[in-house]
Amino acid sequence: MAHAKTIDVPIEGMDCVECTQHVAAAIESLQGVEGVEVFLAAKKARVVLDPAQADLAAVRQAVASAGYSVPMQESQPTAPPPLVDFSRRIMVLFGAVFAAVLVIIVVGEWLGLLKAVTDRIPWYIALAIVLVGGFPVFRKVWLAILQRRITTHALMTVGVIAAVTIGEWATAAIVVFFMRVGDYVEGFTTDRSRMALRDLENMAPDQARVQRNGKEFELPISEIEVGEMVIVRPGEKIPVDGIVIDGHAMVDQSTVTGESMPIDVGAGARVFAATLAHQGSLRVEVTHVGAQSTFGRVIKLVEEAEANRASVESIADRFSSYFLPLVTIIAVLTYLISRDPMATVAVLVVACSCSFALATPIALLASIGASAKRGLLIKGGRFLEALARADVLLIDKTGTLTLGRPHITDIVAFGEESIEQILALAASAERYSEHPLAEAVRHAAAQRGLELHEPMEFRPLPGRGVQAQINGSIISVGNQSMHGGRPDDQRVSELAAEGKTLLYVMRESTLIGLLAATDTMREEVPAAISKIRDLGVEDIELLTGDSERSAIPLADALGLPFRAGLLPEDKISIVREHQSRGRTVVMIGDGVNDAPALAQADVGISMGAAGVDVAIEASHVALMREDWMLVPELLHISRRTMSVVKMNLALAAIYNLAGLLLAAFGLLPPVVAAAAQSIPDLGILTNSSRLLRQR
Repeated sequence: MAHAKTIDVPIEGMDCVECTQHVAAAIESLQGVEGVEVFLAAKKARVVLDPAQADLAAVRQAVASAGYSVPMQESQPTAPPPLVDFSRRIMVLFGAVFAAVLVIIVVGEWLGLLKAVTDRIPWYIALAIVLVGGFPVFRKVWLAILQRRITTHALMTVGVIAAVTIGEWATAAIVVFFMRVGDYVEGFTTDRSRMALRDLENMAPDQARVQRNGKEFELPISEIEVGEMVIVRPGEKIPVDGIVIDGHAMVDQSTVTGESMPIDVGAGARVFAATLAHQGSLRVEVTHVGAQSTFGRVIKLVEEAEANRASVESIADRFSSYFLPLVTIIAVLTYLISRDPMATVAVLVVACSCSFALATPIALLASIGASAKRGLLIKGGRFLEALARADVLLIDKTGTLTLGRPHITDIVAFGEESIEQILALAASAERYSEHPLAEAVRHAAAQRGLELHEPMEFRPLPGRGVQAQINGSIISVGNQSMHGGRPDDQRVSELAAEGKTLLYVMRESTLIGLLAATDTMREEVPAAISKIRDLGVEDIELLTGDSERSAIPLADALGLPFRAGLLPEDKISIVREHQSRGRTVVMIGDGVNDAPALAQADVGISMGAAGVDVAIEASHVALMREDWMLVPELLHISRRTMSVVKMNLALAAIYNLAGLLLAAFGLLPPVVAAAAQSIPDLGILTNSSRLLRQR
C-alpha cells in the first residue's frame, strides 16, 4: 500500500491474551488493513491501513463485533485515585469472602449437604441467574463463534447448557457464578501485570509552568512546544527534556536511569522529563516533549514490548489451540464410557486454557515493566528469553568498557607545522564528528585557546576516521589504516607501547603529525565481569577498532581475549561467526558506532542510553545509565523471569491434567470444577508478581 498509515486505537474490555487474539482477528478481517498489533498491557491496537479503504470508524465497528469497544477519546494516564488503598482493602475482603464461600460449597458438595440446599432453589430463580449472570459470557462466546473461534468459555457454556438440559438448574447457576468470578480473577491478574507500566505512566507530570512574554502560565504538556522556556521550582517534577539555561538544583533521575542518588545540575546540563528537582529552581529550554521525550519513549517501548514475543509464548499458544479440541474429545469419551452427564459437565467446566495463555505474557509484562523503573529498557520477551540462554558476550571497548571520554596526552609533529597548528587542523577536521576521540581533540584545542576553521566537504570514514577540506587542503584524521603504517619514530613506538590510541593527521597524502589519546576503564567493570562469569557466561571477548597495542593493557587487566583494528563490518562478521556455531550472542556497545553489530546480535545492549535516541533505537536492551553492574543484574533478571515462566507453565499443565482426570473419573463435581478453574490463574498471578519486586 503506497499510502498506508499507522493509527493507535485504544481498546476497552481486554483482560486476557485470548482477548487480544479476538481483537486482532476482527480488525484483520477488514479490507484495507495491512497489519495489526494488539497490546494487552497498553490496552491498544496498532493498525496499519489504507485510508482509502478503512478508517477508525470501521476499526471501531470491527472491535465492537468482537465484543469489545473503542472509547471515543483516548484517556490520558492519571494518577491512582485517592481511594486506591481503600479499594485494595475491599479486594482483600472480597478474596476472603470468596474463599469462605468456596470452602463451604466444596465441603458441602463432598458431604452431600449442598444438593439438599440447592434442591430448594426454584428452577426459575436459577434460570434467571444463569441468563442474567451469564449473558456477558454467552455474548462473547457467540461473537467468537461468528468469527469461527472457539474459546474456553465456549466449553463452559456447553457445560452450563448440559446442566440445564438434565435439570441441574442450581448447578448451572453456581457454575455461571464461578465463571464470572473466574473472569474477575483473570482481569485482576492481567491488571496486576499492567501495574509496572501504569506506575511508569503516573510518574510523568501532565502540566508545565511556561514562561511566555515575561509571564508564567500553567499549561498542559500537549501545549508545550520545542524551544519554549519551562520553569521548575524546588520539589517539582521536570515536565520536559531540555537544556538548563540558568539555575541550580539536585535532580533525582531515578525514573529514567534507575540511579537513586540525585545529581547536581546547572547551566548547560541536560535534564529529562519525569525527573524530580530538589533544593533549587531551574529554567529549562525545551528540546523534547511528551511522547518524544526520553521518558515518553521508554513508556512507548515498554508498551510495545509485547510485539517481540518470546518463542515460549508461541509454544503456549500452539498448546492452547490443541487443548480445547483435546478437552472436547475427553468429554465425549467420558460420556460414552461412563454415561455420567455430570462427569461430562465437570470435564467441560474444569478445563482452563487461559492459564496456559496467561503463564508467559503475565510474567514477561511484569518483569519488563519493573525493569524499566530500574533503568533497564528491554524491548520484548524475545530478548529476555535470549538473555537467559546467552553463552557469548562481545564487548566494545571505547565508551563501553572505558568511560568514553578520552583525552589527548601527546602531540608529535613530523613537518614544519607546530604542535598547536597540527592540533588546530585536527580539531577543525573533527569539528562535526560525534566520535569520543573527536571530542577529545576538540577539547584539547579549546584548552589551548586555539582558533578552529570551518571544515568544507566533511566526510566520515567509518572504522577509519574523518576527512575534510581545511583552507583548501584535504586534512585526514584517523587510525593507522588511514596512513598505511606506523612511521619509524621512537617516540611513536613508545606511545604505542603504552597502549595509547594514535590518531594520524595528514595533509593530502603526507603525514604531518600524530595525536596520542588514552581512556580510563570504568571502575566497576572487573567486578561486573566476575559476576557475569558466575552466571555461566564464560565466552567473553573484547572487540575494538583501536590498535592491538592500545587494547592489550585493558584486555590483560580483565583477563579477556580481544580482537583489534576492527571495522564495523568486521564486528558483524564476528557476531555471525559465533551464531553460525549455534551460540546465543549478546553484544554491548555504545549504541551509536556499533549499531549494525548490535542489531545483528541475538541481544544488542547499549550502555548509557538516556537521552540518546540512536542508542535507544539501535539496541534490543538499553541501559539508561552508564553502570556495568546493570549487565549482570540484567542477566539475573532474565533467568529469574524465564524460571517463573517455566513454573507458570508447569503449574497450568499439572493443574489442568489433574482436574481433567478427576472430573473424567467422576471425582470432581461440576460445582467444585467451576470453582477450581480460577485457581491456576491466582497461582500464576502470585508467582509472576514476584517479578514486580526485583531484588
